Amino acid sequence: MYILPSLFTTGNMAAGYYAILQIMHATANEFWHLDNAAIAIGFAVLFDGLDGRIARMTGTSSDFGRELDSLADVITFGVAPAMLAWTWGFHLMTPVTLTQLHLNLGKLGAIASFLFLMAGASRLARFNITTNPQPSNPGRPGKKYFVGMPIPGGAGVIAAVVHFAAGDPITSWYTALTWLLMVAAIAYLMVSTWRFYSFKDIDFGSRHPFRLILFLAALFASIYYFSRPVLFGVALLYMLSGVFWRLQWVFRRRSGPPPPTYKEASLTS
Repeated sequence: MYILPSLFTTGNMAAGYYAILQIMHATANEFWHLDNAAIAIGFAVLFDGLDGRIARMTGTSSDFGRELDSLADVITFGVAPAMLAWTWGFHLMTPVTLTQLHLNLGKLGAIASFLFLMAGASRLARFNITTNPQPSNPGRPGKKYFVGMPIPGGAGVIAAVVHFAAGDPITSWYTALTWLLMVAAIAYLMVSTWRFYSFKDIDFGSRHPFRLILFLAALFASIYYFSRPVLFGVALLYMLSGVFWRLQWVFRRRSGPPPPTYKEASLTS
C-alpha cells in the first residue's frame, strides 16, 4: 500500500462517513445537517480526483489502491448521496393535503434513491472489469472520456442541488416529483454508454496559456464566495453535457464519417 494516494482515498471515505452521520442527524428544524452532508460530498469529489492523479504522478498506482478507491466510492458517492436524495427530497417533505400522495412519493423516492445506488455500484463494477470500453457516441481522438456518467459526477449533482437549497427540504409535491425524475435520470446516465468528458488529458505538469490560470483562479474564487450557484451550475452543465453530446451524435451520425476510436479514462488510483 502506498501511503500518499491512500491518504486521499481515506479522506474520501471519511467525508462519506461524515455525510452519512449528518444525514442521520437531520430533522425538519435542523435541516442544515443536510447542507453539511452535501459539502462533505463535494470535498470527497475533490479527494477522489486527487488520489488517482497523485498516484500516477508519483508512480504509486497499485491494485490495492484501485480496489480501496472503488470501495470508498460506493460509500461516499453511492450510499451517502442516495440517503441525501431521499431525506432531502422525500423523507422531510412537509405532508401535503393528500396524505396518500405524500406516502406514495416517499415510497417512489426510496425506490429512485436505491436505483441511484445500484446504478453507481454497477457503473464502478463495469469500469473495473472492462478493458477499453467503447461509448455509443465516441468523441474526438486524443481526448479521454468516461463511458457513462462517473459516480462522483452523479453524487456531485445530488450534493450541488441540496447545497444550492442550503439543505432546506422540499415542501411541495410537484417539486418532489421533479426531484424524483432527476434522481432517476442521474441513475440512468451512470449506467448508460454515453460519453462524458474526464479532464484526464489535462496535464498540470506541462506549460499552459496564462488565460487558463486566470480562468482557474476566477473559478476557485467564484466557488469560494458564491459556492451555491456556481457549484449548482457546474454540476448541471456537466450532467447535461453528456446529454448534449449524445443528441449531437444522433443528429450527425447519418451524414458524418465514422467516429474515431476512443480510450476510457481511469477513475482509480
